[in-house]
Amino acid sequence: MKKNIGMVGIGMMGHGIASNILKHGYPLTVLEHAGNQPLETLKAAGLRTSTRAADVAAQSDIVILVLTGSPQVEAVLTGEGGVLEGLRPGSIVIDCSTALPASTVRMAQAVEAAGSRFLDMPMTRTPKEAAEGRLNLLVGGDATLLEECRPLLSCFAENIVHAGPVGAGHGMKLLHNFVSLGTVALIAEAAACATHHGIAPEAFVDILAKGGGGGVALERLRPYLLAQDTSSLRFSVANACKDLGYYNTMAGDAGSHQAIAASVLATLESAQRSKPEALMPELVSLLQSR
Repeated sequence: MKKNIGMVGIGMMGHGIASNILKHGYPLTVLEHAGNQPLETLKAAGLRTSTRAADVAAQSDIVILVLTGSPQVEAVLTGEGGVLEGLRPGSIVIDCSTALPASTVRMAQAVEAAGSRFLDMPMTRTPKEAAEGRLNLLVGGDATLLEECRPLLSCFAENIVHAGPVGAGHGMKLLHNFVSLGTVALIAEAAACATHHGIAPEAFVDILAKGGGGGVALERLRPYLLAQDTSSLRFSVANACKDLGYYNTMAGDAGSHQAIAASVLATLESAQRSKPEALMPELVSLLQSR
């Protein structure tokens, strides 16, 4: 028999994960929340819901969290009516959120004190790949526990990489997002400068693509650079600020060099003040207007 799965956080990424879990025949219960994406299609596929995180946990062998950041994870796990109140001994908590590694270690200790087990497992890629079951998972925690969970994870992930002990998954996600979002910000700043020198967007993109500026970041920005189309990178500047803020905190705690990361964060924060709802491709236009 397949394990009972619980989920908290059915946003754009969580919705795709949930749909693939149901598609593969796992019983699934999720927390009802105003931030969820519409649940009608999931309910038609057999989804159950609950109004308390503790009740979701009480019905589940594995609880998956897909939340915005560390404050939300801590509240859902340790708050009143939270997951820890309902966890069954021997169950598993998988945190797919983007979070601070120091917080992750504390949450893992709390889960283990309750007689359960913990993996941090942030994701890369987009809601499109989540719906297709093709996410990348960066895993922190016990390697044997990862193998125990692999059949479930394979329902919604294409690549599953063990990064190290608890906290390493979330640390690797922050490293990844610093590099990926930092590269987007660098290209956006260069594109803004290019317009002031009369360089056509088509020439800018073509020359970078054929040289050292080519890569995933440029391809995700290409539709916006050429046609003001944000669809290839529907990631908000606000979320980028959160992720880069986490990275700067992690680097600062470790005493690592972070001058570049601090500059990227300052650029993103300035853009967010100009247009709070902006998506990352719009950084090009926001920097052009300076």
